[in-house]
Amino acid sequence: MYAIVDIETTGGSPKTEKITEIAIYHFNGNEVTDEFISLVNPEKNIPYYITALTGISNEMVENAPKFYEIARDIVNFTEGRILVAHNASFDYKFIRSEFKSLGYEFRRENMCTLRLSRKLLPGHRSYSLGNLCRDLNIVIKGRHRAAGDALATVKLLDLLLNRSRETGQQDMLQASISSTLKNLHPDLDKDNIDSLPEATGVYYFLNDQQQVIYIGKSNNIRKRVMSHLSNNSSRRAIEMKENIAGINFELTGSELIALLIESSEIKKHAPRYNRAQKRKTMHYGLYSQKDEQGYYRLEIDRTVNRINQVPETCFQNKAEAKSILTKLIERHWLCQKLCGMYDTDGSCFHYEIRQCNGACIGKEAPDIYNQRVMRALSAFYHKHKNLLIIDRGREESERSVVQLENGKYIGFGFLNTEESYLQLEDIVNCIRIYEDNRDIQQIIKTYLNKHDVEKIVRY
Repeated sequence: MYAIVDIETTGGSPKTEKITEIAIYHFNGNEVTDEFISLVNPEKNIPYYITALTGISNEMVENAPKFYEIARDIVNFTEGRILVAHNASFDYKFIRSEFKSLGYEFRRENMCTLRLSRKLLPGHRSYSLGNLCRDLNIVIKGRHRAAGDALATVKLLDLLLNRSRETGQQDMLQASISSTLKNLHPDLDKDNIDSLPEATGVYYFLNDQQQVIYIGKSNNIRKRVMSHLSNNSSRRAIEMKENIAGINFELTGSELIALLIESSEIKKHAPRYNRAQKRKTMHYGLYSQKDEQGYYRLEIDRTVNRINQVPETCFQNKAEAKSILTKLIERHWLCQKLCGMYDTDGSCFHYEIRQCNGACIGKEAPDIYNQRVMRALSAFYHKHKNLLIIDRGREESERSVVQLENGKYIGFGFLNTEESYLQLEDIVNCIRIYEDNRDIQQIIKTYLNKHDVEKIVRY
């Protein structure tokens, strides 16, 4: 929820000075869950008086990463979180200035513990971090270093959160957040946003008529949704967020299942703001079919021409498809004619040069030829077409299962690992049935080629 930050710099002006150190802690309201700490090479001299104050010297930052080298890490580490700092305008302006020099507009919701302390903890002589922490018995280990000051700010924020709850002043806490979430729909409840999990699943944006207008998947639902709600990069993005009146989500644990649900749900709802799938569009497919003589014929065709037929594999363009098929023909001694690559009434060219056994003119038996075709096609799918793909679930005590039978996608389900599922029937009974199509097949093939899963059971 929170990203508590502190920086050290070469001076006081973000227009002329640079960051020398940055520390960021993830804080969920109860405990620190992650941290990012780095010295930064400011690419300019650190004045002596700054070194005397912080202990950071030119020698210390000489081999440290420059800001542009850690910029992406900072974006990812703070995305979807409220940026918290003591005297937040100082830290926030410096960070934004560094990003601006890279041509990037860095914006985050932010909260200032200095301002909040004045409201929730009145009566202190000074509200500087050092003096306030001394009054509150908060020990700062490493004063004027980013990690030490940021960790002290975490403890101060924890105290302020507890004080706001004890005094019923949570509204003051919310009011102190400088929000980047502007021009949102009036019906979009803040509690709805706050309830979003930092977990894998599918999310749905609804308009004020409860119609689904966008469906997405993410390994961090909250982070992804917050990026949508703060996106002002295009008219389309602004228009969409202005129409979001509600947000639903479904946790999956498994990224594969999130991809499968996303694809199925987009087809079902046809949301207004969903564009074509982000993955590369596959315009051509390789199709197999037995002819009247019993030979397997292979053919390249446009996928739009065979909507009801699942291809063995897909390609972006015809040239790529021909290149792959040509390699299969040469490697497995397949017939050019039966692969649609040589148009003739007689034998193919490869038969004439003794690289084809004559299936094109009936000299090779169909069963012998078809064995080589199947070996060639096995490169595009698992040899065992009956599969249970087992991976992480929504909780520690759960596993996800995706089922394929005879190469066809059946659906998915979840198993409670605390119970005993020793029989195939028990596992199959947990499967929710879904429609198979070429997009689903491509998602599964691509995912298994690029990712490891916990287990694949062949049956």
